[in-house]
Amino acid sequence: MLPAAIALPLLAGALLLAVGRHLPRLLADSAALLIAAAVAVLTGLVAIEATGGRLVTWAGTWRPVGIVLVADPLGAGLACLAALLTCCAMLYSRRYLEDAGTHFHVLMLLFLGGMTGFALTGDLFNMFVFFELMGAVAYALTGMRIEEPGSVQGAFNFAVINSLGAYLTLAGIALLYARTGELGMPQAGVALAGHRADATVVAAFVFVAAGLLVKAAVAPMHFWLADAHAVAPAPVCMLLSGVMVELGLYGVLRVYQVVFAGTIPQAVVTRAWVVLGLLTALVGSLMCAGQRHLKRLLAYSTIAHGGLFLAAAGLGAAGPIAGVALGVAGHAGAKGALFGVCGLLLDRHHSVDEGELHGRGGGWREPSCWLFLAAGLLLTGLPPFGPGLGKVVAEEGAWWLPAVSLLVSSITGGAVLRAGLRVFLGWGRRLPPPRPDQTYGGDESPETEEPLPRTPKSMLAALALLLAGSAAAGVTPRLAEWAGRGAAMFLDRGDYLRQALTGAAGHPPATVPEVGWTTSGVLLGLLATAGALAVAALQLRAGEAGVSEPGPLRRLHLGHIGDYVAWLFAGVATLAVLIGSSLI
Repeated sequence: MLPAAIALPLLAGALLLAVGRHLPRLLADSAALLIAAAVAVLTGLVAIEATGGRLVTWAGTWRPVGIVLVADPLGAGLACLAALLTCCAMLYSRRYLEDAGTHFHVLMLLFLGGMTGFALTGDLFNMFVFFELMGAVAYALTGMRIEEPGSVQGAFNFAVINSLGAYLTLAGIALLYARTGELGMPQAGVALAGHRADATVVAAFVFVAAGLLVKAAVAPMHFWLADAHAVAPAPVCMLLSGVMVELGLYGVLRVYQVVFAGTIPQAVVTRAWVVLGLLTALVGSLMCAGQRHLKRLLAYSTIAHGGLFLAAAGLGAAGPIAGVALGVAGHAGAKGALFGVCGLLLDRHHSVDEGELHGRGGGWREPSCWLFLAAGLLLTGLPPFGPGLGKVVAEEGAWWLPAVSLLVSSITGGAVLRAGLRVFLGWGRRLPPPRPDQTYGGDESPETEEPLPRTPKSMLAALALLLAGSAAAGVTPRLAEWAGRGAAMFLDRGDYLRQALTGAAGHPPATVPEVGWTTSGVLLGLLATAGALAVAALQLRAGEAGVSEPGPLRRLHLGHIGDYVAWLFAGVATLAVLIGSSLI
C-alpha cells in the first residue's frame, strides 16, 4: 500500500493534465476528490496497521540498498492528514477558482503526492526530491493569480527563500554522502553511530536541518510564510498552514532521530529546538496580535503554534511528541476552517481587512460567523477538543511549557476572536484607515470568477468537516492511544534501523505514554480560553492602539527579499552555533 499511496496522486495528476481540458468541471472536481479520498483511506489503513509495528517496503527488489519506504503511525498519520485536508480543500473549491480549470486539480494532486512521499520515505535523497516537488507545486499554487502583482510577489518571496533552503539541504546531503557513502537514512545512521561528531557531520546536520526549518517557518527563517498566505487562494492556505509547515518539523525530527542521533547527543539538539521554538512562538504571537489583514493574522498564528510544536517535540520525549501529534491534527482542522471563512469574506466584500469589514460579516444568522468563532475558541485550547488536548499532553514535557503555551494561546486566540467579533458582530471601536507602514487587506480581487449569491453547501460542508475533525482529535480515546504508540515508536531508533535494513517484522513499543485529559490540563485549557477572551476584549476596547505591530518587528517584515535572505543565513549561523558549540 505504501507505493500506491504515493504513486496514485502523481499518476492521476499526470492523467488529468492530459485529458482535463476535455472534461466538464464537475467531473474533474469529482475525480480529484475521489483520488484524494482514496489516498486518505490507504494512508489511514497504513497508520492503523502500523500501530502494531512499522511497515517497511522497498521500491524494486534491491534490499536493503533500494529505496526504502517506512510507515509508522506518525508518518502515515501525517500523510493521512494531508490527504484529508486535500479532500476538504477540493470540496471547498467546487465553486471556487473556476477560471483555473483543471490545472488547479493537477497541482493539488501533485502537492498531495509530494507530501505523502515526504512523510513515508526512508531515503534522504528521495526525501529531498519529494521536498522539492512539494515546494515547486506550492509556489505555483500560491501565485495562481498571475494577473495580480501581489500574488506574484508573494509567490516569488516564497520560492526564493524556500529554494535557498532546498540548496542548503542538498549541500548537507552531499556532505553526509561524502562522510558515509550512503543516502539511505538507516544506512547513514548506522555508518555514523558511535563516531564523534566532527565539523563535517555537524555541517551536514545543520544544512539539512536548516532547509527543513525554512519550510517549517521557524524564526528567523519564517518571513516568507505571511507573504505567501496573504496571496495564496484560501484552499491552498488550508494545506500550507495545516500540514506543509508541520511536515518541515516532522522532517527535522525524523532525520535527526534516524541519521544523527547516534553521534549528536539529544541534549544538544534539544537546546537548539527549544531556543528556536521559543523565539518563533514569541515573534509569531506578537506579529499575530498586531495584524488587521486577516490572512496574515492567521499566518502568524501558524508560526506561533509551529514554535510551540518545535519546542515541545524537541525535548525528545514520547509524551510531548504524542501531544504535538494531536495538536497538529487539531490545529489543521481549525486553521483550515478559518482560512475557508476568509475566502468567503473575500468573495463577498473584496476585502480581508478587519477595519474595512467592521460589522459587515452578517451577524449571528450567518453560518460563517459561528464557524469562525468556534475555530477561534478551538485554537485557544478549549477543553475537551483536539488543540487543547495536544497542548495539555505536550506541556507535560517541561515545567516552563504550560506558561509559554498559556501566553501564546491567549495572544493568538485572542487576536482571532477579536477579528471575528469585530467583523461579524461589529463589536469594538472602528479602526481608522491603515497607516502607510501597515499591511492592508482591502480592495483585493475575489478568488471566484463571479460573486456567489449565497454560500454553497459544499463550502459549508468542507468547513464543518474541518471543525469536526479538529474537535474530534480531543474526544476520541483510540486516536489518543495511537498518538502515544506512534510517539514511542518514533523514538525507537534501534527498531527502525533493524526493520529498514533487514525487513524484520515490526513489533509494538514496550512502553507507551499515557495520553489523555487531566484535571490540571482542563484547568489550564479553560484558563487559556479565558485569557484569549480577555485579550480580545482589551483589543476591541483599545481600537487602533490594540492592533499595532511592535515597531522593530514591523520593520523586519516589510517584504524586502534581500532582508529575508540575510535573516535566513543568520538563522543558519545561529543553528550552527547552537549545535556546534557543544561538539567541536
